[in-house]
Amino acid sequence: MPVQRVKSVGNTQALTSQVGIIRLLELLFACVTFSLVVHRGGWDGRNGDWCMFCWCFCFAVTLLVLVVEFAGLQHRIPVSWRNFPITFAMYASLMCLSASVIYPVTYIQNSGVRGQVKDYHIAATVFSCLTCLAYMAEVTLTRAKPGEVTGYMATTPGLLKVVETFVACIIFVFISDPVSYDRQEALKWCLAVYCICFILSLVVIVLCIGECTGWLPCAFNKFLSGYTLLAVLMYATATIIWPIYKFDRKQGGQPNRPSYCQNQSFCDWDKLVAIAVLTAINLLVYLADLVYSARLIFIQA
Repeated sequence: MPVQRVKSVGNTQALTSQVGIIRLLELLFACVTFSLVVHRGGWDGRNGDWCMFCWCFCFAVTLLVLVVEFAGLQHRIPVSWRNFPITFAMYASLMCLSASVIYPVTYIQNSGVRGQVKDYHIAATVFSCLTCLAYMAEVTLTRAKPGEVTGYMATTPGLLKVVETFVACIIFVFISDPVSYDRQEALKWCLAVYCICFILSLVVIVLCIGECTGWLPCAFNKFLSGYTLLAVLMYATATIIWPIYKFDRKQGGQPNRPSYCQNQSFCDWDKLVAIAVLTAINLLVYLADLVYSARLIFIQA
């Protein structure tokens, strides 16, 4: 009697490879994290909602990526599969990193809880950190190696685009609550800098994921270098203007931490400092992006 071979269902390599195993760990860690929080850890307010959104969103999209690769549906999805998974993994690592910082500060340091509930908070924080490390490991494994032909988002400039947009989103949160840009025209310019550069970086990411870079009226690499140079110049002005108008007394600023902030761990003045620091960080990121983009054009030339 002839032996019949049973055809395997799905691409098991998507689950047994290094990247597949890491994605399974991401699912496990994220699931444990939000399960602990829902069961006894508790969450409330905007900080808790953001943390819960990060864990659930990352879990859902990671599950989607695994299902697509296991079923071999990459070519039937209208996105570039060379760019989408690593773009998501980079965003997920930053989101889980923010949740791993915000959650313990809000629900361990400042909540005053004791006993078993605090233990659940600590456990949730630990698994959130493990989730972040797992996504960082995926980015490390899937990023472009020297000489490898891959999608733009897997390269260093592509990953820097993700960081640029994420940092800009944090700036938007701080600058709008409370509104801190409407008193001087110079501060409105800073807001324009954040918005313009965020939109351009997001457009680049969308074009790469949608494989629409051919729609540009010029060469993609030249567009990247031109817009990144513009972003560096604009962020340089914002890095100078924001501290002057917020911390210089001659311009109506407050150089020292006000007394009303003594009983608060993170007050409105602290948000102004955070915006100044994040602006400088994004300037350095755009500067690194410009160097890598210029190097890419030089190599291709």
